[in-house]
Formats: sequence, C-alpha cells, structure tokens
Amino acid sequence: MKTLLLPVLFLITFACTSQGNKKDMAEVVDMPKMVEPQVPQILVDGIMQLPLKHVEEIPKIGELKDIELQSFLEKEIDKKPLWRNLVDNNRMSVAIVDLQDVNNIKYAGINDNNMMYAASLPKIAILLAAMDAIDKGELKLTPEVKKDMRLMISKSNNKASTRMIDRVGYKKIEEVLRSPQHELYDEETGGGLWVGKRYGGGGNTYREPLKQLSHAATTKQVASFYYQLAMGNLINDKRSKQMLEYMKDPALHHKFVNTLDRVAPNADIYRKSGSWRNYHSDSALVWGPERRYIIVALIDNESGENIIRELVVPLEKVMKKAKAS
Repeated sequence: MKTLLLPVLFLITFACTSQGNKKDMAEVVDMPKMVEPQVPQILVDGIMQLPLKHVEEIPKIGELKDIELQSFLEKEIDKKPLWRNLVDNNRMSVAIVDLQDVNNIKYAGINDNNMMYAASLPKIAILLAAMDAIDKGELKLTPEVKKDMRLMISKSNNKASTRMIDRVGYKKIEEVLRSPQHELYDEETGGGLWVGKRYGGGGNTYREPLKQLSHAATTKQVASFYYQLAMGNLINDKRSKQMLEYMKDPALHHKFVNTLDRVAPNADIYRKSGSWRNYHSDSALVWGPERRYIIVALIDNESGENIIRELVVPLEKVMKKAKAS
C-alpha cells in the first residue's frame, strides 16, 4: 500500500508545481512592456512649439553626449589651423545640442568645461535669477522690470542689466545658478555661468571662486541653460516661456545671427552674445521647420567675431553628418 501511495503523491505534487509555474509564466508574459517616456509636444502649423511641455525630470546635459557627434565636431574644428591652435591653447570653446529629434537629443563639446570671460553673455543668468525671484514673490514683474529685462537681453543694454543686478543681488544670482535643479555653476565641473560685477562700473564685485572672473561661462553650462529652457525646465514651464519671449528676435545682428539671417531666415532665434576686447561669445537656440539646435562659442582672439560667424555652417554640417551616419 505504501508503495502505491508514493507515485500518487509525486504526481499530485508535480501537477501542483506545474500549475504554479504556468501561472508565473502567464504573469510574466502578461506584464506590460516598458516604454521610454516621450517628450510631450504642442504643434502649431505642424511645427513644435517652445517650450516643449515640462516633464518632471530631464537628463543632464552631460548624459546626452553622443560619440559620433563628438567625433564629427572634433574633425570639423581640426580642419582650420587657427581654430585648432585656439582650442589647443584653451582660447576657443564650442558646444552643440542637436534637438532635431526631441526624444533623442544629442550633445557634443570641445573645451566645454573651460571657463572663460564671457562679457555680456552671462546676462542670461540675471534673467534667470530675476524670473526665479518673480516666481517666488521676491520681485514684482512691473512694467519697468519687463522693459529692463528686454533691453538687457535683446539690446544687451548695460544700464538695464545693472538695474536688474541691483534688484536681485549677487547672492540670489549665485543661489539660482548653483541650485540642484539647474546646476549651471559647479566648481567640480569647471565652473559655469557667473555674474559678479555690475555692467557699467561702480559697486562691489563678487567674483567666482575658481578663476576670479566677474562675468564667466563655460559652453557646456550655457548649452545646458538653453536645453533646460527649451524643455520648459528652467524654473517651470510658465517662466521658461516668458524667458523665451525675452530672448527671441535679438536686436543685434552680428556673430551667429549674421550668418543665421542668411542660412536660416525662417527659423526663430533665441540668443545672447557678448564682446569685450579680444573676448567674443555667442549662444543661440535655433528653432524652425528644418533646424532645431543649440550652438555656443567662446573665443579669446581678436578675430573672434568673424570666427563665430564662420562657425555656423560647419556646425550645421557636423549635425547633418552625425544624423546620416
């Protein structure tokens, strides 16, 4: 009797185990597939509108670095001996962000963590700090403030910039630039955006700690500013949209814009530049039916103005080559 019971018990146990395994397999098969989150888009006449709808968390700019885009960028810059020489001597820095596919954004840069004097370009940091103060109720968006922010960005007016610095203060600007949300200045990554002196003389200075620069930038952090802006993640979607309005259609048509007026007449341009002595800088978010990208350049050379004009077409070529590869 015991001999007959053993096989029966084994069969019952096996059947139960098999049923359990089938259930587990069914549960695995029925599990939904993981889908990469897509960036929400608003279309007007078939064109994506900025800012792209805010998502809670976006990748950091360094996480977007693309090997092929980087390789093509380095090869393109190497073609001109002057550019190569400036790069080798840390007197030229370039960054690009390809936004053509907003769900596969690509970044590349050369000397992009090398902080340089950037003249008026860091006025974008004043704009950001002012918008943060407005959002927190620390500053009122009066007609005078609106006018000064437009003059500061579009015409690079120094008096308006100084009034805005005085309204928000250096500590506020630093606080916003260092905030975990934006990370636009960090000693561990070479510094970044900084404003520590009034534009127009007078008053105290508040220089950044790494190189003691008063108006500083790295191309990587400037590119990050525009990238976060385009994604609606500078402060929030509402404030990003307001900042884009101040930066659109620059009144000064030199450097990048001089070339973009010719090669991309139908694109919207959001831009801030700067020049002082041999220091020339420019940055632009270009957004149109055929072009969607960010380009940034910092040059320490008497020919910096022309170099920046000449960069646009080669940088566009780099992005096209990377896309086709």
